[in-house]
Amino acid sequence: MKIKHSFNSDENQLQAAEYVEKPESQLKLMWETLRQNKAAVVGLFIIGLLVLIALTVWLSELMGKQILPYDPNYSDMSQSFIWPNAQHWFGTDQLGRDLFSRILDGTKISLSVGVAAVAISLSVGVILGATAGYRGGKTDTTIMRFMDIMLAIPSILLAIAFMAALGKGLDKAIIAIGLVSIPEYARIVRGSILSVKENDYVQAAKIIGNKTSRIIYKHILPNVISVIVVRATLGISSAVLDTAALGFLGLGVQPPFAEWGDMLGRARGFIFSAPYTLIFPGIAITITVLAFNLLGDGLRDALDPKSRIK
Repeated sequence: MKIKHSFNSDENQLQAAEYVEKPESQLKLMWETLRQNKAAVVGLFIIGLLVLIALTVWLSELMGKQILPYDPNYSDMSQSFIWPNAQHWFGTDQLGRDLFSRILDGTKISLSVGVAAVAISLSVGVILGATAGYRGGKTDTTIMRFMDIMLAIPSILLAIAFMAALGKGLDKAIIAIGLVSIPEYARIVRGSILSVKENDYVQAAKIIGNKTSRIIYKHILPNVISVIVVRATLGISSAVLDTAALGFLGLGVQPPFAEWGDMLGRARGFIFSAPYTLIFPGIAITITVLAFNLLGDGLRDALDPKSRIK
């Protein structure tokens, strides 16, 4: 009888367990929290649209096809300074180039520079910040004092200095913008590691003989990845702004390639006679930066367990 009772008890427990609601996955909770943030959803939609435009333009160029209304680099002086109309939605510039086609073509440049620059600054910044935060002592002091020196100089001025040393061009702009953003990621990663490196699971990893590199990249960084992701998303918007600033000064992407900052810089002399030549590139920069900022704010809430929806 006791054996039968024990069997029935176990069977009842198994049946009861079937009715227990399984906990939702962390990814699902993060997505639900992000979806509840309307501003972040709008930002995500805009970014998705910009990425789609950039990829479409890039693939069409690889295949040798022209999908834009006009060739963005073709100039026709007889068509210069045509105000927005049915044929040229955003009008034409001083060289008769279609602004709508140039702004769409410039999307791939701005996004590619932003992503590539963040990739450079993120990879180097994570390594330096993780090394400084985990090792401490003289290593920490040396790395962070050098980062403080870089932070003491305005980023745009430092980027201009790097451009002066490297020269003009798209690849040089990517390197310059990536280098000036390294200290931000280094400080963020260092601060995050200082807050978690004394936790029990890190001490246990040391006791069982894990190497320092394994402890950092397998046990510490995964627990601070949310902070890095949010900063990288916001960093793309900063990189887009820096790209536009260098282009405005004539140090970034060189003609005839379309880049929003370069378009602004070359149109600033026509602010009264043809203001649309500045308005539309400015709107493109504003919308792109705003979209990444909105998404970054939404990710900050979604990746924070305290802010997620219940």
